[in-house]
Amino acid sequence: MRRLVYILALVGGIVLLTGCNEKKADLPQPEEATMQDGTYEGLGEGRSGMIKVAIEVKEHLITAIRILSQSESKFAQPAEQQIIDAVLKKQTTEGVDAISGATLTSNGMLAAIGMAINASKGVEQEEAAYTDTSCDIVVVGAGGAGLTAAVQASSMGANVIVLEKQGIIGGNTNYSTGGLNAAETSVQQKLGIEDSKQSHFDDTMSGGHYLNDPSLVATLVDKAAAVVDWLISLGADMSDVGKMAGSSQSRTHRPAGGAAIGPHLMSVLSKAVQAENISIRTRNTVTALTEKDGKVTGVKVNTTKGTYTIQAKAVIIATGGFGANLSMIEQYRPELKGFNTSNHHGATGDAFEWVTALQVPLIQMEQIQVHPTGETGSHLLITEAVRGNGAILVNSEGVRFANEMWTRDKLSDAILAQTGKSAFIVFDQSVRESLGAIENYAQQGLLTTGNTVSELAQALKLPVSAFVATMDAYQAYQATGEDPDFGRKAEEMPRPLSQAPYYAIHVEPVIHHTMGGIKINSKAEVLNEAGDAVPGLYAAGEVTGGVHGGNRLGGNAVADIMVFGQIAGASAARFVLP
Repeated sequence: MRRLVYILALVGGIVLLTGCNEKKADLPQPEEATMQDGTYEGLGEGRSGMIKVAIEVKEHLITAIRILSQSESKFAQPAEQQIIDAVLKKQTTEGVDAISGATLTSNGMLAAIGMAINASKGVEQEEAAYTDTSCDIVVVGAGGAGLTAAVQASSMGANVIVLEKQGIIGGNTNYSTGGLNAAETSVQQKLGIEDSKQSHFDDTMSGGHYLNDPSLVATLVDKAAAVVDWLISLGADMSDVGKMAGSSQSRTHRPAGGAAIGPHLMSVLSKAVQAENISIRTRNTVTALTEKDGKVTGVKVNTTKGTYTIQAKAVIIATGGFGANLSMIEQYRPELKGFNTSNHHGATGDAFEWVTALQVPLIQMEQIQVHPTGETGSHLLITEAVRGNGAILVNSEGVRFANEMWTRDKLSDAILAQTGKSAFIVFDQSVRESLGAIENYAQQGLLTTGNTVSELAQALKLPVSAFVATMDAYQAYQATGEDPDFGRKAEEMPRPLSQAPYYAIHVEPVIHHTMGGIKINSKAEVLNEAGDAVPGLYAAGEVTGGVHGGNRLGGNAVADIMVFGQIAGASAARFVLP
């Protein structure tokens, strides 16, 4: 069996570069050689960690593909099998598309199989060995905030290196489904939607229990509309605008048909990174910042090949939150012990240790959001856009128990008060057709279906008479535009839920977003305990604190990473360039 080597699997066609402004290098392709008989192994990184596969080659053909180890959800198994079947048919990974709704798992499978095929042909790829180097700006983290910052800084003339500790880019942005909140946008104007930045500001402050930093919120709502236009200029589809819980107007921008925003934006940003010729180094883990006389001068990096240092005139921290660090979650919120998380496994809060040496305070670390609707088996988030498009929630007794458009914290508390601390999202065919994101859930086997309301109740093991009465009552409320039970507004009940078939997803609250983190100002400059900007240090996205206060509204996270990612990139570029 040939020696295992790592292949760096990247989303959206990003390729590896080894310097600040070096010429783009293509990933090595398999040589035109025959596969040799034997057993060969390969590794790729999926949604939840490494996927290890083995291929059997007999008479120079792949006869079997086995998954040796993985951390993926059981709901990813159909996608894995589809990838295996497609590769066995084609005898290559080329031309095999990722499975919609399981893109990260698919890419990890393809990378692992591709490595094994290369090994069978005698083609091995060593992970790059990096040495000490220098550039204008280092961006730590290749999620939405990091890539936005990198593209912005590079477009202003800065030489940029992006470092990512995972084997794939995207972070939690890969899983974002809802959309991007922005008011007074060109898209809203075309659709005839009346909205205001003041309303967006008020909703965000109210939703955050007025614990937000008003200056950061003002920056968020003021710049979001321009970010929408910027993304459109890069090729993003932001043509659909919906309403999310806590928003007084429809301002959540997303692709046509309500498709998931995160994978779409990562594809757009990946292409922008390629166009800017920006270096991305995956599996490069930052261990510390370097500084001199209080000024940040670069980063120390660890790889499987050793350690090295990058000297930089500025560093942008965009590493995300700590939602997957359950010990840290418990440290700040002991009552959340035992909760599951929706976060990718790299969201561990590494950056907080780096900045403490610079006397940078961490603020509002106890403000941790529990999302009300994580699927009970996979912990995948069921976007509140499903509720925004008309779905209701019922408990195990088959009755509604809350206003489905309450803010996430209030609705989570309501679900936790129910039998089994869980609930069912219930919707019909009209809701399914209105929101493309639901197809991802369907493809992952998360939907329970019934041709009638009674049939759905039986499938869910709910009291049939109670559930039928609940659906009948809701249809009457929707027809009159009044919800006497929980006060759901007429515009928040867009569909009567009367079009068969009917669907449900079993959900429970899961740890979702960490609102606390590094203190910044409206220029995305990192502030020390004295309130002064640390020269050369910037931060954006979930790693920062103060934007969302005590509770984040759906749609504001993507706005946050895009707005402050762009600001961080621009501020850093102005700092380092003549």
